[in-house]
Amino acid sequence: MKPQLLIASPISGSGKTTFTLGLLRVLRRKGLRPQPFKCGADCIDTQYHTLAADCDSVNLDAWLASDGHIQTIYNKYAEQADVCVTEGTAGLFDGYNRLQGSNAHIARLLKIPVVLVVNARATAYSVAPILYGFKHFKNYVQVVGVVFNQVASPAHLTLLQEACADAGVECLGYLPVVDDFKLPPRHSGLVLSVRRTMNEQIDRIASLIEKHVNVDKLLSLCERIFPCQHILPYTSESEPDGRHLVGRKKLQIAIARDPAFCLLSQENIDSLAQYGQISYFSPLYGSDLPSVDLVYLPGGYPELFARQLYRRKRLFSQLRDYIEGGGKLLAECGGMVLLSHSLTVRQGGTAYEMANIFPFDFTMTTRTNAGYRQAEYHGLALRGYESHYTETANPDGNLFTATPVYTMRGNSTSVPLFRYKNVFAGLVRWYWGETDMLDLWKKVPTETNSPAFPSFGQKNI
Repeated sequence: MKPQLLIASPISGSGKTTFTLGLLRVLRRKGLRPQPFKCGADCIDTQYHTLAADCDSVNLDAWLASDGHIQTIYNKYAEQADVCVTEGTAGLFDGYNRLQGSNAHIARLLKIPVVLVVNARATAYSVAPILYGFKHFKNYVQVVGVVFNQVASPAHLTLLQEACADAGVECLGYLPVVDDFKLPPRHSGLVLSVRRTMNEQIDRIASLIEKHVNVDKLLSLCERIFPCQHILPYTSESEPDGRHLVGRKKLQIAIARDPAFCLLSQENIDSLAQYGQISYFSPLYGSDLPSVDLVYLPGGYPELFARQLYRRKRLFSQLRDYIEGGGKLLAECGGMVLLSHSLTVRQGGTAYEMANIFPFDFTMTTRTNAGYRQAEYHGLALRGYESHYTETANPDGNLFTATPVYTMRGNSTSVPLFRYKNVFAGLVRWYWGETDMLDLWKKVPTETNSPAFPSFGQKNI
């Protein structure tokens, strides 16, 4: 038995992340070891969790992964923890297909209770039917209590407590209105100054939680059996437990990791670690490319550091030599931008030259391109998430397309998965927890010395 909870809200913007970060820091102050999780594919909140809990946060996404896999990784990462804290995404019942993939889906799958965070800034007793509805809408979702955010006064709190009593939902406390409280913008790299500000704000919210929320009662209400039982039928053979690596050479793997390339899934890292030894390098701070068998360039915020990256000529030359020599490399989202011809941070601004492996010219816009994605490469099924603010200018008739990329509903997207020699690049952050990344190169034709950008147009390989 250990306390396990999922923090959810009726709608986005209610204060889930704020409360989660503060609670994680409170648990650390109590001498407990919390294990944070995040519903969905968000790799920004997981970085915040890691900062608050001093423990790597893990994504739980029911579109990217099977139910059995989610249960497996939950049990794996939570095994040594004293408390398991899962932050939801969007509203409690918002999934990619009605309830599928929702926070409620995850709570049911893991058999963990839900603590609601409700923004009370513009409501009082009228919150009662909301609480009642969320508690009773699905009987397999156990709503054990609520924490109110943006409470204006003691009189306001009294009305909310009365609403809880009539709705049959435990009021666990509140966070007051704090007008000057502000987390850093989500679209920012966690450079040292931002981390310092984040730490100060997390400490501040933690002190408010200690004062206004009954944390001990919350933990008591959320005690549940651990580990969660797997759904049936369950086959451990579906999990990458290392047996499929028998006879393989142990690889040296380099991962780009710094404020410009920071959108990493912990499970992706741990899955790669099964293949060999991982080392990290920093394109932003001028690291040389290590001598390795595989390079992984993840997503991030190269647009925030375009001028600094532009100056990394030595690294760009090393990347070109590595790739021309047949080195294996996977570039996702911001990693693909690093391999492009140029990056323009604003319309009409300077086009900063990048590594110039692919002849793409990226320009930042105010329009977001986001959603779940899927692809199939010679029988290898891929699932991932795309989120960026870039437009891509592709020269006509000179790109290698490895395979098209589709939305969750099967509609074609504008940017496929590209391949040049042993390089795969695209704008999707793929999930590798259930898929063997090395299978990409098993599907690559033996001929890798063809021209990168032939004159005879797009080609499916």
